Amino acid sequence: MQNRVTADVRLTDDKVQFTGSTRDNPPVVFDYFPPLGDGHGYTGLEGLLLSLAACSATSVVGLLRQAGKTVSGFEVQAAGVRRTRHPTCFETISLHFCLTSSDAGGADMDKAIALSQSTVCPVWAMVRGNVEITTSYEIAKGA
Repeated sequence: MQNRVTADVRLTDDKVQFTGSTRDNPPVVFDYFPPLGDGHGYTGLEGLLLSLAACSATSVVGLLRQAGKTVSGFEVQAAGVRRTRHPTCFETISLHFCLTSSDAGGADMDKAIALSQSTVCPVWAMVRGNVEITTSYEIAKGA
């Protein structure tokens, strides 16, 4: 794993639509709501929310599998509440984890989420302390 992470974002229209990419990955479109933009892409806060959801999902699933638990399905539903004054950053974020597993229980999820939040997920580490983050989960029994 490299210490340096890079991203490239380029203006693609006459408003504020940008296309961004990292490494050789497919580009992602960012835009803002009208009238500033046309709303044809993710906003920066949506990108941040997706990053937190994906990063926390990766670490929780990795930790569960490292503990020998079966993970046959996993989803994170993330929601953020923005401030009404500028900067309109998130005041709160909720993460709801949906696990499908034949052998993982609540104690396993509690431990994996706590470790993800405290030491494993780099996006969570960057957001923690700036935004109140709450978590919940549900476990469905599956193969």
